[in-house]
Amino acid sequence: MERPTIAGRTLKFLILTAITVAVLYPFGLALGTSLMGRAESIANGGAYVLFPSKPTFEAYAVILSGGAVTRSVLISIGITLAGTALSLVCTVFLGYALSRRGMLGGKPILLMVLATFLFTPGMIPSYLMVKELGMIDTYQALIVPVLVNAFNVVVVRAFFQNLPDELFEAAKMDGCSEWRMLWRIAIPLSKAVIAVVGLFYAVSYWNTFFNAILYLNDQSMHPIQVVLRQFIFRGGAASGMDVAIVRDLPASSIQMAVLVIALVPILLVYPFLQKYFTKGVLTGAIKG
Repeated sequence: MERPTIAGRTLKFLILTAITVAVLYPFGLALGTSLMGRAESIANGGAYVLFPSKPTFEAYAVILSGGAVTRSVLISIGITLAGTALSLVCTVFLGYALSRRGMLGGKPILLMVLATFLFTPGMIPSYLMVKELGMIDTYQALIVPVLVNAFNVVVVRAFFQNLPDELFEAAKMDGCSEWRMLWRIAIPLSKAVIAVVGLFYAVSYWNTFFNAILYLNDQSMHPIQVVLRQFIFRGGAASGMDVAIVRDLPASSIQMAVLVIALVPILLVYPFLQKYFTKGVLTGAIKG
């Protein structure tokens, strides 16, 4: 392998810079607009701004004053934490069981998991199932139908299969049960893949939108993504907020402030789990 030429490195730098700007510019535009005051909005004709001349946090103060946005953020946090924890437990248990040789009914269960890649339930059968289980207008409807993801199960199973068999054989000789081997050996050695799969689940639960519209008729139970849609389509106002107060602020500032609030929590998690991506996903997916 030869050392890259100056021209090649320059080209890579320009391409990566362009990609970075293309990714960060929309977020910067949303953040800048959310800090824009009414006077500046009128002067700019309601257009979005990247760097407001007089930044103000009035939009954030209004939407976080205990109204619909605050409630929806708390709902999304609760759904994300509970759903991610339950999904991780089910995925780790199922992935570990399917990775063990000689498991009773292991192959049929694995085929059932893989079949979900090809045959997915439609909207009407899913709704009827949720309705028959009595989960309409409950938060369980946002967690139970998507509790286990087949792709995540396959990745976790492949990671467990790559663990040295000698460790488990030695543990068996010492009298360890399967539960203890999972807790003492498999999970400590699989923190990388568990962290990545947990992030996948957390992003999915945080971005819950369609299921919330489909299964929740009570607007007070809507998560942040549904409330964000209300702000976008209603020009800066949503149910549970004083319209008179909203009128004193630019609609674009209100909308972008809600958008930033919907993005920031999950973005803050990424830097802490970035180091696990290559080890967790690639090891589990390629070697398996």
